[in-house]
Amino acid sequence: MNDHIFKQIELTASSKTSVEDAVQNAITKASKTLHNLHWFQVVETRGYIENNKVDYWQVTIKLGFRLDD
Repeated sequence: MNDHIFKQIELTASSKTSVEDAVQNAITKASKTLHNLHWFQVVETRGYIENNKVDYWQVTIKLGFRLDD
């Protein structure tokens, strides 16, 4: 069994629907250029208010992926 090395990056994404959708948007976009995605951690959650209502959610995540052997 090989030892694995991981790298993490920080991404910020948004969604008008939900925090979960914002996380998924970040992962979907990252998966177009990165592979071996393994984990994520939400490090910040924010929202934008317009007309006294939540207009969209924004999350910052750390995304971990395994480096190729």
